[in-house]
Parts: sequence; C-alpha cells; structure tokens
Amino acid sequence: MKKAVIITGPGFQDEEYIYPYYRLQEAGFTVDVATKDKESVKGKYGITAKPTIDVKDLKESNYDLVVLPGGHEAPDRVRQIKEVLDFVKAMYEKGKIVSTICHGPWILISAGIVKGKKISGYIGIKDDIINAGAEYVDAPVVVDGNIISSPHYKYNGEWMKETLKKL
Repeated sequence: MKKAVIITGPGFQDEEYIYPYYRLQEAGFTVDVATKDKESVKGKYGITAKPTIDVKDLKESNYDLVVLPGGHEAPDRVRQIKEVLDFVKAMYEKGKIVSTICHGPWILISAGIVKGKKISGYIGIKDDIINAGAEYVDAPVVVDGNIISSPHYKYNGEWMKETLKKL
C-alpha cells in the first residue's frame, strides 16, 4: 500500500489540507498527518488537522509522497523546523513525490531544492521563488521532475490529478 504524509502547522489553508487528505485515501493511500510536537492544529477556517506523527519522527523510507499545503501562516512556521527541511530534501533526492500548493513552496525554498526548477505558487511568493533560483510559472499546476506545485486551491482537482499521475 502506498503511503503519504501531509505536513502542516497552525493556520493552514483548510481546502489545501482537507482535499488531498481525502483524495489520497480515495486513491488507496495510507495518509499520515505530521505536525510539530504532534499537536492538533486548526486551519484558517476552523478545520482541525489531527496528527498521526511528530515531524521529528519522519523518515523518507516510510513514504512515497509528501504533501505541503499552503495558507500563509502554516508554511512559514513549518519551514523553520530543521527535521521537516531534512525530510523534504531527502524525499526530493530519493526521487519521491513532493507536492505543494499556495505558500507551500516556501518549505521547498528553505529545504534548498528549487534552484533550476519550474515552480508555481501563490503570486505573493513569486519573488521568493525567483530569488531562490527557480523559474516562477503562472499555471494551475506545474510538474518539474518529482516536484508538483500549484498556486491556489481553486486548482485542487488538477493539482491532485497530476500528483496521483506521477505515482
């Protein structure tokens, strides 16, 4: 059975967490939710993400896919956790799928894996993406190698379709 992990924090964009959570289960994945200190966190609109694992316990060998939802606050907090950055970088380097949306690419930037890549993300982080050495692409979903990125939850369908297609 394929295994995915969604990594998030307080203030995540509810639609970008809840849609992939259920869509991946529908596709036959076991889905873990990872947060700092394994604490339950709330999204911007009140959805609760109940963690199954602490971010400190993430191991690349246990997963086929990592999903990094957006929202402004959650990715900014998550990108400050060394264990998350090490995990995301290991997933990327092993050729496993790294899928992100909205402000989620901030985590990829902090993990040092976007240089030379085509990346989409919320328009507000366009300069961050460019300054990190990536090419910003304004498109509903962008696939570059094993990185899948999307700018906004209005593209959740296309984003998850491309993510699952890569697997």
